[in-house]
Amino acid sequence: MIESGPSVEIINVRKVYPSGDEQRAVLDGASATIRAGERVAILGPSGSGKSTLLNLLSGIDEPDSGTIEINGLDLRSLSENQRTLFRRNQIGFVFQSFNLLPALTVLENLLLPLELIGKTGNEANERARFLLEMVELSKRADSFPDRLSGGEQQRIAIARAVVHEPSLLLADEPTGNLDEDTSHRLMERLEDLLTSGKTTLVVVTHSRDLADRMDRALALDHGGLVEY
Repeated sequence: MIESGPSVEIINVRKVYPSGDEQRAVLDGASATIRAGERVAILGPSGSGKSTLLNLLSGIDEPDSGTIEINGLDLRSLSENQRTLFRRNQIGFVFQSFNLLPALTVLENLLLPLELIGKTGNEANERARFLLEMVELSKRADSFPDRLSGGEQQRIAIARAVVHEPSLLLADEPTGNLDEDTSHRLMERLEDLLTSGKTTLVVVTHSRDLADRMDRALALDHGGLVEY
């Protein structure tokens, strides 16, 4: 494995949310090291904190205590604006709810992350269309998201997450809306895109098959992270 993506350090992280009149610690002392270029699955039942962990790794949210470092950079040391720029330039995120922009076509949804980092013109267009081929949706380039099936939207969301070649890719149930055959084909294509080792992948999943494709798996257990 070529270690050129970012390393991730999760150090004694705690995150608490209100639950009625009480506070519930979704993460409580979670710690793990993810090596540069590694592909890691995070397993755990619903409500165990998997999506919360991804939000913390991306800087969308902040831990109540503990530290998250990406390549030695403590995300809590960044301002909100700095975290936004960090996400824009360094992170790809596949959301469960897709988060495709309804007013933009499929192609425009893929071009937007490139425009935000200053890439436009033929190079950007070729990159976006290459990704559409990879997810087998070239013919839907001019369609709007509401004309796509759930599975098609999922595939576009994955293509959008990697179009700007992020150093850290976070995926929240990336194959949750796909049938088994489509899931396997899509993961094979995603793995082809990540073979250089330039991107570290952290994927939250309920799928043992998907977890088995990763380099290793961690499980959330009573607020902590353990080797699976």
